[in-house]
Amino acid sequence: MDLHHPFVKEFPAHRETIRSLKLADAKFRASFEEYHQLDDDICRVEEDVEFASDQQIDEMKFKRAKLKDALYAAVQKHEMVAR
Repeated sequence: MDLHHPFVKEFPAHRETIRSLKLADAKFRASFEEYHQLDDDICRVEEDVEFASDQQIDEMKFKRAKLKDALYAAVQKHEMVAR
């Protein structure tokens, strides 16, 4: 089972937009990096490398989902403007 959820892998059709935003938008880049750090942290817990309580892991997953939503919204907005 693949535990990691890389943002680009989740939205491969938007690869170029994501790359462009990472280069041009510091806020997007920071959120992108935070998303991937959080994803790595969650995977470490799920692989029993580190420990977190059920509440902590749920909060981490909720935060990852919120970051994913915000990143995807930024991708969609960028693509709408670029049309």
